Amino acid sequence: MSRSIYLDHNATTPVRPEAKAAVAAALDLIGNASSVHGQGRDARRRLEAARAEVAALVGGRPEQVVFTSGGTEANNLALRGLQARSVLVSAGEHDSVLHAVAGRVLVPLRAEGTVDLEALERFLADAPAPALVSVMLANNETGVIQPLREVVALAREAGALVHCDAVQAAGKIPLDWAELGVDALSLSAHKLGGPQGVGALVLGDPVPGAGALAAQTAGGAQENRRRAGTENLPGIAGFGAAAEAARRELGRAAGLSALRDRLEAVLRAVAPEAIVYGAEAPRLPNTTCIALPGLSAETQVMALDLAGIAVSAGSACSSGKVRPSHVLTAMGASPDLAGGAIRVSLGRDTRPEEIEAFIAAWTALYHRHAERTAGLTSVA
Repeated sequence: MSRSIYLDHNATTPVRPEAKAAVAAALDLIGNASSVHGQGRDARRRLEAARAEVAALVGGRPEQVVFTSGGTEANNLALRGLQARSVLVSAGEHDSVLHAVAGRVLVPLRAEGTVDLEALERFLADAPAPALVSVMLANNETGVIQPLREVVALAREAGALVHCDAVQAAGKIPLDWAELGVDALSLSAHKLGGPQGVGALVLGDPVPGAGALAAQTAGGAQENRRRAGTENLPGIAGFGAAAEAARRELGRAAGLSALRDRLEAVLRAVAPEAIVYGAEAPRLPNTTCIALPGLSAETQVMALDLAGIAVSAGSACSSGKVRPSHVLTAMGASPDLAGGAIRVSLGRDTRPEEIEAFIAAWTALYHRHAERTAGLTSVA
């Protein structure tokens, strides 16, 4: 069943027309990109054109891009493949970072959702070298943008490498490899209008004595021996086309902040007790994470779904079930609030009338909740 209003773009956003066309064209190619005959060379040219498009999205060079099956594999490849003796990750990272390696050190978050830089500095001082720090650029639940420049500066002082999960940031805010200053950067196609099941790890030049990436799959020389296996050419072609379109339309993404701010202002006026997480920090222009005391995220998501509006629980996990958000818990939220937050994430085609429809549906849900709570109080 198609959704009349889709506000879950941080989970996945609709495939762009340019990406669909690129996938279809790649499916018509016969050759394997590793073959030396004419058909293989045609496939290789399309693969390398996409590599250049993905590199341009982050201001990098094509040879830095390693294609993967998605952001999760890119994160695992970085944290395992860079072979650090100690790994430090922020407490708000995606599960694919949090659980990539055993024994990682968890760096706490501040109340507004940014990584605690003082704690990071202390932990780095005690970390066996070589160390690797992994901090995402923008959080998938709250949209909070991390102080990556400061993270990199602290890491460099300690001689540590830096990996950044930029899956949610890419296509929403400008990315510049030289300005970011990291050693590895993860991307995912389906977050910016490409197909699902394809991503990339962008690598800097190896640091002397550390930083050379060890492949985590064996059996072929693909991706410059950094990731064995025949490349997913149709997916990669779609990724490249989506990356080019996303880079061209970055101003459109920035314009979503006015719709996001309107949504939050009205919801706070309707329900002063509601909490918008990360509102005091720099955020992605499209993301709102809001919790209402006493009302579970699952109830909100189901009620909105019945109203024809798709959002997600801020605490949704990969199984589709709901658990208290580890991100909000790390920000100091109570279990009630950490399990009661929903994420509303806008996309490139989100219209003002869709925001108004969400406001109306959420307001009706809030009033039903308030009446039910008042009734229970009066009975008690």
